[in-house]
Amino acid sequence: MIGAILPPGTIAVDTAGDFPEALLFAAERALIRDAVPERRREFATVRVCAHRAQTALGLPVRPLLSGPRGEPEWPAGTVGSVTHCAGYRGVALASATRWRALGIDAEPHRPLPPGTADAVTCAAERQHLRDLAGHHPEVHWDRLLFSAKEAVFKAWSPLTAHPLDFGDARLRFEPARRVFTAGLRIPGPRHDGRALSALTGRWTLYAGLLLTAVALPAAPAR
Repeated sequence: MIGAILPPGTIAVDTAGDFPEALLFAAERALIRDAVPERRREFATVRVCAHRAQTALGLPVRPLLSGPRGEPEWPAGTVGSVTHCAGYRGVALASATRWRALGIDAEPHRPLPPGTADAVTCAAERQHLRDLAGHHPEVHWDRLLFSAKEAVFKAWSPLTAHPLDFGDARLRFEPARRVFTAGLRIPGPRHDGRALSALTGRWTLYAGLLLTAVALPAAPAR
């Protein structure tokens, strides 16, 4: 599913079901010892997907632990991203020699709760969503924008210690190509000799889910 919108050289493992906690390493199980059942299922399934992604990338399988903000601590020399929502869990993993950052997100294909869209968009984005809905009413564009921003944030997070807020990324969609661009409104890290000012991504609609992905290529060796 998510692999259809990820670039070459990226491993995608996803599932609509759940895997048992028994498949986890002891160090991983310890991280969810006190979690509620739904959180335990999400965590366990994502970790098993990550184990399978490591194998597919030719790596030894190691525990996927969490950093200080709860972010996955990927094996050295790799970049990755995880996502989960009702009925879906997914992982993307790639070599850091090919890709500098990855971000994926999955959301149910239904409108955002009342008031949420206003909280995560600016006036220009709201007009953009209205225009899109007028031409392509079959897509819940507000939810897609939310998902795309989540994917952007996940790609951005490993690049800098400065987190993004919803107002820090301005989204534009190209419906015919199913791509989007996020213009960044705060200074980004240096990438390929210049400050990173935008991230691009792809999206798809599959089996009642909106899936989004962002991939930033590694800068070429000089």
